[in-house]
Amino acid sequence: MFIVLLEFSDNKSQAGQFMEGHNAWIKRGFDDGVFLLVGSLQPHQGGGIVAHNTTLSDLQSRVNDDPFVANNVVSAEVLEITPSKVDERLNFLLG
Repeated sequence: MFIVLLEFSDNKSQAGQFMEGHNAWIKRGFDDGVFLLVGSLQPHQGGGIVAHNTTLSDLQSRVNDDPFVANNVVSAEVLEITPSKVDERLNFLLG
């Protein structure tokens, strides 16, 4: 599983013009079964994503397709986590 951190860059003011594409990109992530959670980094620092069911290289390619990343509105960092123990509600992450 992965944590993706999308931290605003100096181009944060351009977010509005790419918001529609960014939201469509998020929807594709959910539709493809890759994104589990998307939310804002507080206070107003950017966004975070929990992803699974993908490889690191495929996820990095997906992240690079985000209009916010492609247009330097955010910088992206992908962290890979190998779960070793989870709450039973999250057992699907162990497989």
